[in-house]
Parts: sequence; C-alpha cells; structure tokens
Amino acid sequence: MHNSLILSGLAGILLSGTALAADLPRRAEAPVFTPIPVFAWTGAYFGPNGGYAYTESDTLRTTGIGALQANVTNDLRRANVALPKDGFSFGGQAGYNFQLTPGTGFVFGFETDAQYLDLARSRTETIFRPAINPNVLRNVYAADLDFLGTVRGRVGYAFDRVLVYGTGGFAYGTTTLAAVFRTGTPVTYAGARSGLETGYAYGGGIEYAIPANSFLDLTGSLQMTVKAEYLRYDLGSRTVLIRSTGGPGVGYNIESRTEGALARVGLNFGFGTY
Repeated sequence: MHNSLILSGLAGILLSGTALAADLPRRAEAPVFTPIPVFAWTGAYFGPNGGYAYTESDTLRTTGIGALQANVTNDLRRANVALPKDGFSFGGQAGYNFQLTPGTGFVFGFETDAQYLDLARSRTETIFRPAINPNVLRNVYAADLDFLGTVRGRVGYAFDRVLVYGTGGFAYGTTTLAAVFRTGTPVTYAGARSGLETGYAYGGGIEYAIPANSFLDLTGSLQMTVKAEYLRYDLGSRTVLIRSTGGPGVGYNIESRTEGALARVGLNFGFGTY
C-alpha cells in the first residue's frame, strides 16, 4: 500500500515537471551569418566600343624643292593648308584586370583595341594670280586615318563597382596623305604615301560594373560593365614628295602630323572572377 502511494506520488511529480517544461520558452536559435559578396574586378573581358574621333594637328606644310620655293613664297602653292578631320569611330577591345584586394583597392591590367575611324577628308585650293602666272592653279589635298589600334596598360582605383583608371601605351594605324597640283588642266605635280605608322596613346576613363540580374544585365551569365573613355593618340609626322610629272627629283615636299583623340563609350563582358 505504501509502495503504491509512493509510486503514484512520483508519477504525479514527473508529469507536473513535464507540463512545466513544456510551458517554458524555448531557446532561440543563433542567427546564420551570410557574408555580403564583395565585388572583384579580376578577370578577362571583351566588348565593343563606339564614339567620336577628331584630329588635333590639322595643318599640311608645303616647301618647294630648289627654285620651286618661289611658288610657295608667292602663294601659288599654299605654304600651310588646314585640313581638319572628325567623324565617328567603331571597334572593340579585350583585356585583363587584376585587383589587389576585392571591393575597394588598386586595379592593374592591360588592354588591346582596334577601331575604324571616319577621318577621310580632302580640300581643293583654287589660285589665280595673273600677274605671276596666267594659268588657274588647282591644288588638291587629301588625308586619312582609317584604322587605329593600341596596346596599353591600365592602372586604376576601384570603389566597389566603380573603377577610375588611367591608361597608356603603344599605338598604330594606317594613314594616307596625297596631293595633286594642276597648272591649268594638266596635272603637273602629284604624290601620295599610304602605310602603317606607329606611335603612342594615353588617356583615362571610368567604368561601372552592372549588378547581376538587374534589368541592365543583358547576358545573365557574364559580368557586364559600361565605360566612358578619352584616348589621345600621336603617330608622328611624315613627309610626302609631290613629284613633277615632267621629270624626277623636282617638286614639293608636304609634311603632316597624325595626332588626335577619341571620346567613346563601350561595353565589356567579363569572365573568371571578374
């Protein structure tokens, strides 16, 4: 009898303890920490670009060989002819970036690009000085830079998804310079030079990395950036002999310099950890 009472009492105590434990508040689970992804510019990229190109050295300078310098002095052949050129540019680029620390920090890289330039221009000078020459003189000048390529280094500083950078390196392009001088109707002097010229280019820009899955992200798989850039080029100077059609070694020398700038925008599509 006593044992039954003791067992019944113990069972009641256990049941009461279980009920009380069920009423106690449960310990909250520790929150799971999810680190915010840090953007990194490291990786390879490629993309198109387009913009506006213009020349900065626009003057063709003419000197006569021997006695023909008198014609330049008397303004029968212009000593200086301005031939400004501007137009659109379109091309593409590819390169690689390396960022020292993800997020904010220095970014180093290299880039190569190539573009078509709409910089073909010509000019005709009509000169009539009957006191010196009874003929109407027509001097036609033409110049062109239709292709420009560069291989450049890039150094910049990233503020997360915004990269500000400077750039500089090697430049090359195909240039053309030609002139035809007429005395009356016949062509009396003519000459041309066309070929690959080399020099340097430098500039700077700003680039923004578009967040993945935003409405501006066109690919969904490649990291996309948009940039605005200013690039100045200088391919040096050259001299073209405008030779007499009546005999070798007689004529005029025309000197020109190929330099100018590009203001352009572009898209880049990145790979790797970019």
